[in-house]
Amino acid sequence: MKENAFSSITLKTAIVHTVTYFIIGFFAFTFFDYSAKYAGPIVSNFMRQTDHPLVAAGPLFQVLRGFLFGIVFYVLRDLIFPKERGWLTLWLVLVIVGIISPFGPSPSSIEGALYTIMPMWFHIVGLPEVLIQSFLLAYLTHYWVKYPEKKWLGWIFGIIFALVILMSSMGILAALGILPAQN
Repeated sequence: MKENAFSSITLKTAIVHTVTYFIIGFFAFTFFDYSAKYAGPIVSNFMRQTDHPLVAAGPLFQVLRGFLFGIVFYVLRDLIFPKERGWLTLWLVLVIVGIISPFGPSPSSIEGALYTIMPMWFHIVGLPEVLIQSFLLAYLTHYWVKYPEKKWLGWIFGIIFALVILMSSMGILAALGILPAQN
Protein backbone atom coordinates (compact mmCIF):
# COMPACT_ATOMS: atom_id res chain seq x y z
CA MET A 1 0.00 0.00 0.00
CA LYS A 2 1.47 3.35 -1.02
CA GLU A 3 1.93 5.39 2.17
CA ASN A 4 0.36 8.62 0.89
CA ALA A 5 -2.47 6.72 -0.76
CA PHE A 6 -6.03 7.52 0.21
CA SER A 7 -6.54 4.13 1.89
CA SER A 8 -3.35 4.39 3.96
CA ILE A 9 -4.02 7.90 5.26
CA THR A 10 -7.71 7.37 5.99
CA LEU A 11 -7.14 4.00 7.70
CA LYS A 12 -4.31 5.31 9.88
CA THR A 13 -6.30 8.43 10.76
CA ALA A 14 -9.40 6.38 11.67
CA ILE A 15 -7.33 4.08 13.90
CA VAL A 16 -5.40 6.89 15.61
CA HIS A 17 -8.56 8.94 16.14
CA THR A 18 -10.47 6.00 17.65
CA VAL A 19 -7.60 5.06 19.98
CA THR A 20 -6.82 8.60 21.16
CA TYR A 21 -10.53 9.44 21.52
CA PHE A 22 -11.03 6.43 23.78
CA ILE A 23 -7.92 6.88 25.91
CA ILE A 24 -8.26 10.63 26.44
CA GLY A 25 -12.03 10.27 26.90
CA PHE A 26 -11.52 7.59 29.54
CA PHE A 27 -9.13 9.78 31.53
CA ALA A 28 -11.38 12.85 31.19
CA PHE A 29 -14.44 10.80 32.19
CA THR A 30 -12.61 9.56 35.28
CA PHE A 31 -10.77 12.70 36.41
CA PHE A 32 -13.49 15.23 35.57
CA ASP A 33 -16.27 13.01 36.99
CA TYR A 34 -18.49 13.31 33.93
CA SER A 35 -21.15 11.07 35.47
CA ALA A 36 -21.85 13.69 38.15
CA LYS A 37 -21.36 16.72 35.90
CA TYR A 38 -23.67 15.41 33.17
CA ALA A 39 -26.40 14.63 35.72
CA GLY A 40 -26.78 18.32 36.65
CA PRO A 41 -30.10 19.98 35.81
CA ILE A 42 -28.98 22.05 32.80
CA VAL A 43 -26.41 19.64 31.36
CA SER A 44 -28.71 16.60 31.66
CA ASN A 45 -31.08 18.26 29.18
CA PHE A 46 -28.25 18.57 26.68
CA MET A 47 -26.07 15.47 27.15
CA ARG A 48 -26.97 11.80 27.42
CA GLN A 49 -26.14 10.25 30.76
CA THR A 50 -22.91 8.28 30.86
CA ASP A 51 -24.68 4.94 31.39
CA HIS A 52 -26.69 5.27 28.15
CA PRO A 53 -25.98 2.57 25.50
CA LEU A 54 -25.16 5.20 22.85
CA VAL A 55 -22.47 6.66 25.10
CA ALA A 56 -20.94 3.19 25.37
CA ALA A 57 -21.21 2.93 21.56
CA GLY A 58 -19.37 6.24 21.11
CA PRO A 59 -15.95 4.72 20.38
CA LEU A 60 -17.44 2.56 17.62
CA PHE A 61 -18.69 5.67 15.83
CA GLN A 62 -15.24 7.25 16.07
CA VAL A 63 -14.07 4.94 13.30
CA LEU A 64 -16.40 6.85 10.95
CA ARG A 65 -15.32 10.24 12.32
CA GLY A 66 -11.68 9.22 11.97
CA PHE A 67 -12.31 8.21 8.36
CA LEU A 68 -13.87 11.64 7.71
CA PHE A 69 -10.84 13.33 9.28
CA GLY A 70 -8.69 11.09 7.10
CA ILE A 71 -10.39 12.41 3.97
CA VAL A 72 -9.40 15.96 4.97
CA PHE A 73 -5.87 14.85 5.89
CA TYR A 74 -5.58 13.13 2.50
CA VAL A 75 -6.65 16.29 0.65
CA LEU A 76 -4.07 18.29 2.63
CA ARG A 77 -1.38 15.57 2.40
CA ASP A 78 1.07 17.57 0.25
CA LEU A 79 0.97 20.47 2.72
CA ILE A 80 1.26 18.32 5.81
CA PHE A 81 3.11 15.03 5.58
CA PRO A 82 6.33 16.10 3.80
CA LYS A 83 6.95 18.80 6.44
CA GLU A 84 8.61 18.10 9.76
CA ARG A 85 6.05 20.21 11.63
CA GLY A 86 3.10 19.26 9.44
CA TRP A 87 1.39 17.94 12.56
CA LEU A 88 1.11 21.55 13.77
CA THR A 89 -0.82 22.52 10.64
CA LEU A 90 -3.14 19.56 11.23
CA TRP A 91 -3.62 20.46 14.87
CA LEU A 92 -4.35 24.12 14.12
CA VAL A 93 -6.97 23.11 11.54
CA LEU A 94 -8.61 20.78 14.07
CA VAL A 95 -8.52 23.34 16.90
CA ILE A 96 -9.61 26.40 14.94
CA VAL A 97 -12.20 24.85 12.63
CA GLY A 98 -13.30 21.88 14.70
CA ILE A 99 -13.21 23.15 18.30
CA ILE A 100 -13.10 26.93 18.65
CA SER A 101 -15.00 27.95 15.51
CA PRO A 102 -17.26 25.17 14.19
CA PHE A 103 -20.39 26.12 12.27
CA GLY A 104 -22.69 25.44 15.22
CA PRO A 105 -22.95 26.16 18.94
CA SER A 106 -20.78 23.27 20.15
CA PRO A 107 -19.38 22.96 23.68
CA SER A 108 -16.09 24.85 24.16
CA SER A 109 -16.68 26.92 21.03
CA ILE A 110 -17.26 30.64 20.63
CA GLU A 111 -20.77 29.97 19.28
CA GLY A 112 -21.49 27.55 22.13
CA ALA A 113 -20.47 30.06 24.78
CA LEU A 114 -22.58 32.81 23.16
CA TYR A 115 -25.72 31.03 22.06
CA THR A 116 -26.33 28.17 24.47
CA ILE A 117 -27.52 28.30 28.05
CA MET A 118 -24.82 25.86 29.08
CA PRO A 119 -22.83 27.19 32.03
CA MET A 120 -19.37 28.52 31.23
CA TRP A 121 -17.73 25.80 33.36
CA PHE A 122 -19.20 23.25 30.92
CA HIS A 123 -17.41 24.90 28.01
CA ILE A 124 -14.15 25.15 29.94
CA VAL A 125 -14.06 21.70 31.58
CA GLY A 126 -14.19 19.89 28.24
CA LEU A 127 -11.55 22.03 26.55
CA PRO A 128 -8.43 20.21 27.85
CA GLU A 129 -9.88 16.88 26.70
CA VAL A 130 -10.50 18.00 23.12
CA LEU A 131 -7.25 19.97 22.87
CA ILE A 132 -5.16 17.00 24.03
CA GLN A 133 -7.03 14.48 21.90
CA SER A 134 -6.81 16.66 18.77
CA PHE A 135 -3.08 17.21 19.40
CA LEU A 136 -2.48 13.46 19.71
CA LEU A 137 -4.56 12.80 16.59
CA ALA A 138 -2.56 15.33 14.57
CA TYR A 139 0.87 14.39 15.93
CA LEU A 140 0.53 10.61 15.90
CA THR A 141 -1.17 10.45 12.49
CA HIS A 142 1.51 12.71 11.02
CA TYR A 143 4.25 10.56 12.56
CA TRP A 144 2.72 7.25 11.42
CA VAL A 145 2.19 8.47 7.83
CA LYS A 146 5.60 10.19 7.65
CA TYR A 147 7.50 7.14 8.98
CA PRO A 148 5.77 4.07 7.52
CA GLU A 149 8.86 1.92 8.12
CA LYS A 150 8.09 1.93 11.87
CA LYS A 151 5.97 -1.23 11.72
CA TRP A 152 5.84 -1.49 15.52
CA LEU A 153 3.60 1.57 15.55
CA GLY A 154 1.04 -0.18 13.35
CA TRP A 155 1.08 -3.21 15.63
CA ILE A 156 0.60 -1.13 18.78
CA PHE A 157 -2.21 0.93 17.27
CA GLY A 158 -3.83 -2.19 15.81
CA ILE A 159 -3.85 -4.02 19.15
CA ILE A 160 -5.15 -1.02 21.10
CA PHE A 161 -7.76 -0.35 18.38
CA ALA A 162 -9.04 -3.95 18.67
CA LEU A 163 -9.21 -3.60 22.47
CA VAL A 164 -11.13 -0.32 22.19
CA ILE A 165 -13.68 -1.91 19.85
CA LEU A 166 -14.01 -4.90 22.20
CA MET A 167 -14.43 -2.73 25.32
CA SER A 168 -16.96 -0.49 23.59
CA SER A 169 -18.95 -3.52 22.47
CA MET A 170 -18.91 -4.89 26.02
CA GLY A 171 -19.99 -1.47 27.33
CA ILE A 172 -22.98 -1.51 25.02
CA LEU A 173 -23.95 -4.99 26.21
CA ALA A 174 -23.59 -3.89 29.85
CA ALA A 175 -25.65 -0.72 29.26
CA LEU A 176 -28.37 -2.84 27.65
CA GLY A 177 -28.33 -5.20 30.65
CA ILE A 178 -27.01 -8.15 28.63
CA LEU A 179 -23.72 -8.22 30.57
CA PRO A 180 -23.57 -7.34 34.26
CA ALA A 181 -22.19 -3.83 34.83
CA GLN A 182 -19.06 -3.61 37.01
CA ASN A 183 -19.15 -1.22 39.96
